Amino acid sequence: MTLDPYAALGLAKSATPDDIKKAYRKLARTSHPDLHPDDAGAEARFKAISAAYDLLKDPETRARFDAGEIDATGTERPQRQYYRDFAEAGGNPYQQRHGFETHGDPADIFAEILRQRTRQGAEGFGSRGFAAPGPDLRYALEVPFLDAVRGGEMRITLPGGDNLAVRIPQGAHDGQTLRLRGKGGPGQGGGGPGDVLITLSVRPHPVFQREGDDIVVTLPITIDEAVLGAKVTAPTISGPVSLTIPKGVSSGRVLRLRGRGVAGSGGKIAGDQLVELTIVSPPVIDDTLRDFLTEWRKTHSHDPRAELLNEAAS
Repeated sequence: MTLDPYAALGLAKSATPDDIKKAYRKLARTSHPDLHPDDAGAEARFKAISAAYDLLKDPETRARFDAGEIDATGTERPQRQYYRDFAEAGGNPYQQRHGFETHGDPADIFAEILRQRTRQGAEGFGSRGFAAPGPDLRYALEVPFLDAVRGGEMRITLPGGDNLAVRIPQGAHDGQTLRLRGKGGPGQGGGGPGDVLITLSVRPHPVFQREGDDIVVTLPITIDEAVLGAKVTAPTISGPVSLTIPKGVSSGRVLRLRGRGVAGSGGKIAGDQLVELTIVSPPVIDDTLRDFLTEWRKTHSHDPRAELLNEAAS
């Protein structure tokens, strides 16, 4: 059963875009598998949270989900099931193959009626040289996150056994539809073949999230790196890069790597990568660190919660 995206983020359907973003950022930090290596369910929760956010952050896909046009994975809901039943009962050669989802279309229904009439000897159309284009065939294709943002190629098998290369354009996004012209059903009476329409569903990534053309990463750092500053290695969609951690940073600080986001086609300027820092305590607190912090606490009275408590009381 597909989890409702609102439930995955702990939100009601009336949630604002800002509510959705805040809920996702909070849950992503608490469920990120890199921050919870001992939690076997962290990765599954993180993927569900990411998928829910990818669907709800886009006003168009959110509206389509709310209207029941797509499901929680972003896949079109079959609204004309009767056509599929009719086509399969008639030995339709374009019935669904494993791995792809085919949906009916009003144009398909019309073309099928014409084919039936032709088979039954409706000479009027043929004698007048009637020509009808072939039906479009629709599929849903899941694409790995990095193939979507960097571009790539996947191969699919169409009805009839044809093997076809599908070019995934750089910067492809959830819900985007690719058109392969002339690869659909055959036409009638000399009409040209239809097209193949492939709706993309981008698979969530355990490290990278996408916000428009920006890439967001949560980067764990140690206590000493936060206090003293450091040069660390950070992942990007194009490979690891060196990142300077300023002295005295706190969890939640966001560093920007310009031009390390998603680059669109046609010379479109690439987005940025946003690196959100989170301080992680060492897995083992040894005597040296414990004794040092015990003595340090005695001579330092900084309270990071004082301002928060004052504002809460006002």
